[in-house]
Formats: sequence, C-alpha cells, structure tokens
Amino acid sequence: MMISLFPPKLKAGDKIRVIAPSCSMGIISEPNKVLAVKALEDLGLSVTFGKYVDECDLMRSSSVGSRLQDLHNAFEDSSVKAILAVIGGSNSNQLLAHIDYDLIKRNPKIFCGFSDITALSNAIYHKTGLVTYSGPQFSSFAMKQGFDYTRAFFKRIFFDNTAILIEPSLTWSDDAWFLDQENRTFYKNEGYWLLQPGEAQGRIVGGNLSTFLLLHGTPYMPSLKNTILFLEADSITEGHCVPEFDRAFQALIHQPDFHDVKGIVIGRFEQKFGMDLEKLKFIIESKPALKNLPIIANADFGHTTPIFTFPIGGTAALTAEKTGHVDLIIERH
Repeated sequence: MMISLFPPKLKAGDKIRVIAPSCSMGIISEPNKVLAVKALEDLGLSVTFGKYVDECDLMRSSSVGSRLQDLHNAFEDSSVKAILAVIGGSNSNQLLAHIDYDLIKRNPKIFCGFSDITALSNAIYHKTGLVTYSGPQFSSFAMKQGFDYTRAFFKRIFFDNTAILIEPSLTWSDDAWFLDQENRTFYKNEGYWLLQPGEAQGRIVGGNLSTFLLLHGTPYMPSLKNTILFLEADSITEGHCVPEFDRAFQALIHQPDFHDVKGIVIGRFEQKFGMDLEKLKFIIESKPALKNLPIIANADFGHTTPIFTFPIGGTAALTAEKTGHVDLIIERH
C-alpha cells in the first residue's frame, strides 16, 4: 500500500508558482490574469510564474521541454510552497515519461489543478506518494462572482489540518464566466444525488474520468485498492456525452483492482452534458460491479462552479443513508 506523503500547509507570505503543464497562459485575457493575481494575493500569497508560462504553440500549449523545465524548477525552488496549473487542456500526459519523480519526492509541496491536470496529479501521487490536489487553477481565481465557496474550501484544505465536512454549495453555474463577468446565471443547488446507500472510507483517487482513463495500462495508474473514487466528466463531445460517460465508466470497472473500490463520488454535470438523475441511475444499475457500493453524485467539483478542493492520496469518509442524508468528510489532507 502506498504511504501518502502530505505536503506542508500554506501560511501568509508563502510564494506560489504558476505553471502551464497543459494549455498556455497565453489563452487567458490580461484583465483575468490581473484579477487572479489579486485574488491570490488577498489570501496572503506571493504569486510567481514559470519562465515558459506564456509560450503558446499551434496546440495552445508549449513544448514538452518548456513545460518540464517549469515543472521541475517549481519543485526544485525551495522558496516555492505551492504550484498551481494555469488551466486544463488536453496534453499534460505528454510529460509523464519525462518527469523527474525523485526530484518531486525530495521536494514535497502542494500541486493543484483539475481537468487535464488529472493525469499529472494521479501520476505524481502514484510514482512518489506525494498527495496532490484537484482544485481551482490560476485562471479560476479571476472569477468575480460565485467564487466564495471555491475560495473557502481552498483555504481550508491548504491552510488548515482539521477534517472537513463537504457541504453542498447553495447555488451553481456553468456559464462562460470568463467571457462575461457581469452577466452570470446561477441555479439553486438541489444537493447530493443519492444513487446507492452505504458507508465507505478510503484513499481518494480520480478526477476527470476521460483523463484518468489515459493512465490505464501505463506505469502511472494509481492502485484502486481501498479507494473512494472521485469522478467528473466534461461535455467536450456534446450530444454524445451520456453514452461516452457510460462506456468510460465501464472501462474503469475493467481495471483489475476495481473490486477493491469502496465508494464513488461523482461531480456535477454541465447542463449541456444531458445527464439527469434517471439516466445516471440507469447507468449505475446496469453495472453489477457497482452493486453494494455507496455512490453519490452532483458533488461540487468538475466543470461547473463552484468547486471544492480534494486531496488525491488523502482519505475520505462517505456515509449515504437511505433517507437521503449524506455526509462526505475529507479526513486527511
């Protein structure tokens, strides 16, 4: 069993490094960059940037060498206490075979991002034991409205050691906030969807489902033994999202150690995804391997806002009662 290595917590005055292991910061508007820096500084953090963070090629990314250099420099620099990805994308898995995992293990520190960053976060945890984090990225901090929940959980995870009860947000949104900060649409959050009752405790692995699947059959896939899977899906393939989620979920079930999974938490789907409770229940009930697992959905993470931050390699406890009451607790982070 992998022994989790927890990075030191943050404190006021700490320096963070922003890097672009997937898409370049060049795709972020200048006003939103300014807003993101200000929001992080308001948390008492000093913001620095990788040398190649603005490099931008035909794939809206940068060379493998540039991205690796910024990643390695961020871990090697003893003055840097946390590393934030700029944003997601589609190619962070290009880095996996070239990363100096021994360097990372010798210099444990916070590494946070989501979406395409799922590949890096899980691979780093698997190869080094360092707990990484699925949570807001640099670009997320530019959000003017609807960010209080995200900010609060970011602070609790990274500045505090106590267990955290993950309560649902009051409202949520899936609009293109980065294009229009003033005209936002928010919906009342109906809370967790209870799919199957039960209790579970285990290590957290997962993140974006399609990105997590990129690790299958590689040396970078973490063990699923004694885990609670946190899974979310985005709507890039609009119109085919629900069946794509179904078969991706089935591919995960085919992992040889899936039978040792203890529970599943599914993040909120975007409206254009086309998922609803009836369809999701049908998908779950169609898979005998999921029988008797506690499963909840509509949790605040993924490609809607707001989101909570969770530790990959940390531990969680899930209690889902038949009455509909749910307790989701991040125990170690």
